[in-house]
Amino acid sequence: MSNFHDGVVAHQFDDAEQQKETVNLGMWSFLITEVMMFGALFAAYGFYRFKYPQAWIEGSNYLDYLLGAFNTAVLICSSLTMAMAVHAAQHAKRKQIIVFLILTIILGGVFIGVKVVEYADKFEHHLVPGHNFSVDSPFANQVELFYSFYFIMTGLHALHMLIGFGIIATLVVMAYRNRFSEAYYAPVEMTGLYWHFVDIVWIFLFPFLYLIGRG
Repeated sequence: MSNFHDGVVAHQFDDAEQQKETVNLGMWSFLITEVMMFGALFAAYGFYRFKYPQAWIEGSNYLDYLLGAFNTAVLICSSLTMAMAVHAAQHAKRKQIIVFLILTIILGGVFIGVKVVEYADKFEHHLVPGHNFSVDSPFANQVELFYSFYFIMTGLHALHMLIGFGIIATLVVMAYRNRFSEAYYAPVEMTGLYWHFVDIVWIFLFPFLYLIGRG
């Protein structure tokens, strides 16, 4: 008998439609919890931005918005390659699945590489919250709070990307072993949803962190 990956309904489902709906429901439920988590961070960030507007402007001006803009473009391109991988999976084009998934990892790697450069710069200029934090400003404590949000939010985002790398790499192996067909491509499709969510989070992070007070 064919297995689940050949498109046959798994034993716990009544039919293929129920199976597909369950997979989608599970993924969207997970994404809702992610929205709640990031939403809480954005809400706290917004509260303190309203409370300390000048400090937030000063903190943002230490960030390199050109690198942030470059990374935004890179992630948008990675969303495109991920979408192309899903499309290829829907049509069982094994080589295209592999190529587009690998391109997605490469683009994500470029993003993380730029982030490492940014983090290193913050360490060099003593902009990492803690006992070494140093800013010549009457709002130094509030600027440090800004950078606490910066590292928490961008760090959590980067962690989601690293997890995504592992998932996508697994999909590459599965595609190489010809595990996907026109009847079964759910893992690629659900990973696509996850990756698009991660990209959308960054699209909000970029202006919230990098473009404050830049007119």
